[in-house]
Amino acid sequence: MPLLSLLVWLPLLGALACLLLRPYAGAGRWAALAVTTAVFTLNLWAFLASRGLDGWLWQEDHAWIPRYGIRYTLGMDGLSLTLTLLTAFLLIIAVLISWRLDVHAHFFFSLLLLIECGIMGVFLALDLVLFYLFWEVMLIPMFFLIGVWGHERRLYAAVKFFLFTLAGSLLMLLAMITLYLVHGDQTGHYTFALAALVGTELPPGLSWWLFGAFFAAFAVKVPLFPLHTWLPDAHTEAPTAGSIILAGVLLKTGVYGLLRFGFPLFPEPAHTCLPMLGALGLIGIFYAAWIAYAQNDAKRLIAYSSVAHMGFVILGIAAWRTTAMEGSLLQMVNHGITTGALFALIGMIDTRAHTREISKLGGLWAKTPVLSAFFLFFALASLGLPGLNNFAGEILILIGTFTAHPAWAILGLVGVLFAAIYMLRLVQGVLWGQPPSSQDWADISWRETIILVPLALLVLWLGLYPHPFLEALRDPVQRLLLGSTLAGLGGMP
Repeated sequence: MPLLSLLVWLPLLGALACLLLRPYAGAGRWAALAVTTAVFTLNLWAFLASRGLDGWLWQEDHAWIPRYGIRYTLGMDGLSLTLTLLTAFLLIIAVLISWRLDVHAHFFFSLLLLIECGIMGVFLALDLVLFYLFWEVMLIPMFFLIGVWGHERRLYAAVKFFLFTLAGSLLMLLAMITLYLVHGDQTGHYTFALAALVGTELPPGLSWWLFGAFFAAFAVKVPLFPLHTWLPDAHTEAPTAGSIILAGVLLKTGVYGLLRFGFPLFPEPAHTCLPMLGALGLIGIFYAAWIAYAQNDAKRLIAYSSVAHMGFVILGIAAWRTTAMEGSLLQMVNHGITTGALFALIGMIDTRAHTREISKLGGLWAKTPVLSAFFLFFALASLGLPGLNNFAGEILILIGTFTAHPAWAILGLVGVLFAAIYMLRLVQGVLWGQPPSSQDWADISWRETIILVPLALLVLWLGLYPHPFLEALRDPVQRLLLGSTLAGLGGMP
């Protein structure tokens, strides 16, 4: 089977295997670990093999439902390769962090693999129907993950997450069908292929409506202010693995959709909206930072910090400069690693203390020094300490933004200070002070070490030598900024 199809369908086969292995205790988690490791190995091989290559690195194109112009088209360029690699890596972390789960474990691990299937498909699909199919595949297993294995208000959070994302998805579906009909009327060729639909001549009013529908679907997923309200509830109530996938990968599908579909399909309204995007990004940075500082639940604080970090990503895209755009895409990877690690650590602390309330924690350093050292390390990375990964992304965003809009960059720099304030409050509240009880807690275990050490090494690698990732992102960014059209699969990635 070709590489791209393997990346998409291997997790689905793994999900089925998890269900079939239900009679054997523990077999589901081992199957999930084997499949996620295999998918990561394939992605890593693709990343190493693609060094120095530009354009579409791998493509697959087959007829699917020819009567309606629907094709099975997958393609991988540097952007999608970077995000599938991040997905594959974080899914291994999600499986390991859930290793001791014993409530319907086989169903849980099959849902994790089904989410991986959907996300891989989103990052690789180049037919709009195929993309929409995978977009919806992501939604359903995450709904069950939150609703079944979440915390006290899990049903409320799951339904809210479902309604927000479904509303955006339906708008996008309506826009896709309209675009399909308009293109067919103009050319006589009815198709959902992205390469063919780019360049479709649309009346100005209709172009704005269609872009607005796509934008709404992607803005909910990012999430952009004021469509972010589902995120803190979903993060707070989700199991640790769900929070890692939500923050680490699902939020990136919104930005990816905007860059892969929104800008190429509707270039004029998209470019006109850049100042609005910049403003929403800045509002997200300051609003989320302010709300994060007021949180007492450590997990909810990290959730709001995700809104702020994604505000930086949007700010860099809105600047529409090479350096800022590369910084934004690099920052998506950085945020996935750092925030995923912080959610994993909050889960480990919750397992020991049986609470996530900052006012009831404190003194962790005296009880679990190694775990605390990891917590401090990832918190410093999240606030943008030089030499660690978030600094590399943020500095590129700010430099690139300054060349286009100095005022935006200065406001963004102030936002970095806000991030430092709420993260230092979290560190102080969790690590120092008087322990709430004299009960001894076990320090980090071997399983937790296996989870945290690779994440820490990636933070250092991306902070000190991000060049390999920037090199992979260079060609997609250049082609997007130059405004090339997707004349064919051999054209613009």
